[in-house]
Amino acid sequence: MEFEGSSKPMIATQAEMMEARVPIPYRDQCAHLLIPLNKCRSAELFLPWKCENERHTYEKCEYELVMERMLQMQKIRKAQEEKTKLKQGIPLVPTTANA
Repeated sequence: MEFEGSSKPMIATQAEMMEARVPIPYRDQCAHLLIPLNKCRSAELFLPWKCENERHTYEKCEYELVMERMLQMQKIRKAQEEKTKLKQGIPLVPTTANA
């Protein structure tokens, strides 16, 4: 069974992320929101209440990515469980017979 990647498109290009000095671990489908957030943070001297809207949109995007990955992992686990059940087959002696 084939599982596709994220449904969110990659908006920011590698050149834009390099120019904005986005660290490699943060270069995901939400990097296009991180670039203006970091610009706002540096312009406002990292005061936490100044860039709330940008931070909220970035954190929401990251949350949606995590939830999507969790759903994909559940689908993979369910498919693996079904495969193992098919391999095991029907037991010859029921487990209640040994009681």
